[in-house]
Amino acid sequence: MLRSFLIGLAAGQRGMTPLAALALGTRRGQVPPALPLQGLMLNPVVAAGAAGMAAAEMAGDKMRTAPDRIVPVGLAVRSVTAAYAGAALAPPRERVSGAVVALGTALASSYFGWRLRCAAMRRYGQTATGFVEDALVFATAVAATNPDLVGRPAHA
Repeated sequence: MLRSFLIGLAAGQRGMTPLAALALGTRRGQVPPALPLQGLMLNPVVAAGAAGMAAAEMAGDKMRTAPDRIVPVGLAVRSVTAAYAGAALAPPRERVSGAVVALGTALASSYFGWRLRCAAMRRYGQTATGFVEDALVFATAVAATNPDLVGRPAHA
């Protein structure tokens, strides 16, 4: 469940990053394509699209017009991507639990991360804090999808 928790942390800050990390892990063979539609992530165009959406979200976050991550549509996206990725990263018999853990973590960390980011932005600005947050989110998501970094694969 650690991997589901970590992907939930990432999803709470960036909604598209879990899909990009899951696509990377699936293409590398680190995450078996066991869920519906996950096999699509083996397609390089789909994987590139997921990475592009994550990059666009990270770039958009630096804009002054970027909405807060706690707006309803943002929370909805984070909920869906967290639950899907959390289920994919959980052991086969614990997929529902993995989805619930990731979903709960994403929602809680959305609010906590928003508060931290707002406080940091007052001192360091939107762009600098955004880049630091992006690095932390990316590292967390990649670690969550790589069993060599975070536990052994539950599927082996």
